[in-house]
Amino acid sequence: MTLAAPLRAGPEWPEDIELRIDGGQVGYREALAEMTARNAAIGAGEARELVWLLEHPPVYTAGTSAAAAELLDPRFEVVEAGRGGRYTYHGPGQRIGYVLLDLRKRARDARGFVHALEGWVIRTLADFGVESFRSEGRIGIWTRDVDGREAKIGAIGVRIRKWVTMHGFSVNLSPDLSHFAGIVPCGINEFGVTSLERLGHTVTAAQWDAAMLAHAPEFLAALDRACPPQTMLKETT
Repeated sequence: MTLAAPLRAGPEWPEDIELRIDGGQVGYREALAEMTARNAAIGAGEARELVWLLEHPPVYTAGTSAAAAELLDPRFEVVEAGRGGRYTYHGPGQRIGYVLLDLRKRARDARGFVHALEGWVIRTLADFGVESFRSEGRIGIWTRDVDGREAKIGAIGVRIRKWVTMHGFSVNLSPDLSHFAGIVPCGINEFGVTSLERLGHTVTAAQWDAAMLAHAPEFLAALDRACPPQTMLKETT
């Protein structure tokens, strides 16, 4: 794996969390194997926590609740991800963030982790002029598409093993949205999928990464607090 770091962590980035920024595409199976090994090493106290920003070549990933009928056209490789949720798509023009953190050091709150991760993506989207939100009963990060209807712009998918997290989020910067037609994204077929590009915003991976890192201290601080009682942990993809 060749790693490239177009930017470095700022002075507020914790030394005990590795920040990895990959400028090229990383195969999904390769990333999944590395995540799985790193998750176990963190749990055993043998490795630092990790935040990894990257991009995948086209792939469909299946969560533990994926239904065969929701795989409409397997035009790309299909990989069982081991996370919660159903089918999702990853590919060029989409920014992926894998977040491997030890919740034993924090609030030990799975709901709180998902809520904080959603908030991190929502705040970053706002920096680029996109108002996004959670939607009760619907998985993912949502916004208003060009036609005014709600559409999905980001996905959240996590797995927690012995209080150590893995997987994370994906955000549509400028992917080929037709690639989502091969699946029923996250099992929701009533709403479409959109991107920053479709909404009129040109955002590079480096720009997205820099904006996310600026909000990282707030995200990490939120993990020390229990999730608000009204927030429900949704099965995520």
